[in-house]
Amino acid sequence: MKVSDYIAKFLFKQGIKHVFVVNGGASAHLIDSIAKKDGMNYICAQHEQAGAMAADAYSRVTGNLGAAIATSGPGATNMLTGVCGAYYDSVPVIYITGQVARFRMKGNLGVRQIGFQETDTVDIFRHVTKYAVCIKDPTNIRYELEKACYLAKSGRPGPVLIDIPDDVQREQVDPNKLVSFIPEQALDDSDYIKKQVDLCVRLLHNAKRPIIVLGWGIRLAKAEKETEELISNLGFPVVTTWAVADLLPIYHPLSVGTFGTHGTRYANFAVQNADLIFSIGSRLDTKATGSPMTSFARAAKKIILDIDRSELSKFQKFKMKTTLLIHSDAKKFLGMLNLKKDIEKSSRGRQISNWLEQIKIWKQKYPICTSKYYAEEEINPYVFIKTLSNCCDKDSIIVVDTGCTLAWTMQAFDFKSNQRVYHDWNNTAMGWALPASIGACFASEQRQVICVIGDGSLQMNIQELSTIIYHQLPIKIFLVNNKGYSMIRQTQDQWFDSGYEASTTESGLAFPDFVKIAQAYGYKTITLNRNNELAKGVREVLESNEAFFCNVEISPEHRVVPQVKYGRPNEDMEPLLEREEFEENMRVVSNVFYDHE
Repeated sequence: MKVSDYIAKFLFKQGIKHVFVVNGGASAHLIDSIAKKDGMNYICAQHEQAGAMAADAYSRVTGNLGAAIATSGPGATNMLTGVCGAYYDSVPVIYITGQVARFRMKGNLGVRQIGFQETDTVDIFRHVTKYAVCIKDPTNIRYELEKACYLAKSGRPGPVLIDIPDDVQREQVDPNKLVSFIPEQALDDSDYIKKQVDLCVRLLHNAKRPIIVLGWGIRLAKAEKETEELISNLGFPVVTTWAVADLLPIYHPLSVGTFGTHGTRYANFAVQNADLIFSIGSRLDTKATGSPMTSFARAAKKIILDIDRSELSKFQKFKMKTTLLIHSDAKKFLGMLNLKKDIEKSSRGRQISNWLEQIKIWKQKYPICTSKYYAEEEINPYVFIKTLSNCCDKDSIIVVDTGCTLAWTMQAFDFKSNQRVYHDWNNTAMGWALPASIGACFASEQRQVICVIGDGSLQMNIQELSTIIYHQLPIKIFLVNNKGYSMIRQTQDQWFDSGYEASTTESGLAFPDFVKIAQAYGYKTITLNRNNELAKGVREVLESNEAFFCNVEISPEHRVVPQVKYGRPNEDMEPLLEREEFEENMRVVSNVFYDHE
């Protein structure tokens, strides 16, 4: 069997039905084998970066491996940004790159290049993958594929890269004689987890102002059911990172919302005044904690559960005090925690009703989308997101790009129980949403896929508009068109006295007429520019059975509100609360006051 045929067969056995590719001289055999494998299809991206991003989203939606193939040299390096997104979000994707034939490789000669488009792909990708290897012996193909896939899905997941010289792809192997990979047997950590569960229960019992923090690790561990059971057992209020904002529907009685530097005021008030934080599957980065990290929930005891030891050990460096650090898989730990009968309905025996009531008051007092926004004649971004939220299917997939578009969506979208939202949360690359929508569409089959993207981001991967049309994917694209980089402009407001250099169409950004571009590709289009036409226009887009491009005109003056300024604690949301009013509220609830230093 030819090595490239073996690879195609192996990927199919992993449950991968679609592979995102850009062809080239060093990847032609791989793609030809994919084409000949029954049950598999290759999807031609227009750029390797987009192919990598589509494979990333494919993995997120299926809950299985994604796959992308590129040729050597620039084909491989073009993938890098997409690979980074999968790495920082712990998404299992297998990236395969072609390489020059072994007899053309430079080896240790000290020259930069021998073969045409030869590049040290493994060395470049080593720091943004869980495993990167160049296969020079064709008889190692089974071992390396099995090892790579095992590592991609085990522990804290992540992408892997396999670099395969062109002549190795063409070699013949006997599948029955190939050596397999046998992973080391995992240590039994049941005793450790039992002890940690007991310590955790003691802390939970003593809490009067508890908050559960949920992170992306819950999805990675497939611990959704265990998490829902825990929330029901404890009765504690819940805040989420953006990556799992869709985990609880908006109407869930214990859902507080998203927190952090671009979160809601009420969720940040709850976090900052808690006496116990139970963080599950969140790395608690500075977007969540604010800067400095020591300002995060200063009066709270902190239980932090994570699969990655390094994430747990980092808090010592940043001098954030923690009470209990638990190194465990979330599904396994929560499963054992839920067996503790004494935590069931534990909130009934504890005086947290006043705490829940205070959070309810904050939510009512500081809504994200106010009546003032609805009264505006031109489109307000928060009104647009609320309208989109009200109109889309109950099981729709929302793929969001970065910048203000992301912040507005995550602050204002009201998630229903079966909806899902996707973004490359930690790399947050401009242009991710369009190719990711393609990956999501192939992965989800019948579900409605909605792409929400800013004009600056669209420019980064605009060529993928053609991929959607070619495959007749019914993706609904909503372009948040505000003439430039709005998040950068908001930063320039704070640091440069609103000097908008390289962030507007007046200061160097050369944007086209996006509607004409979409029409040239073959899209149905519509432009919306008034609040009172939003509902009708959005419904028209969503009810269509084909790809649709909706240009949503928004004033460049709109900003993300609230947003924490750099260097301020997360309670310092702009505009600030009246000090006296705030302290009076908190004297009743917790006697924990904010510092506005």
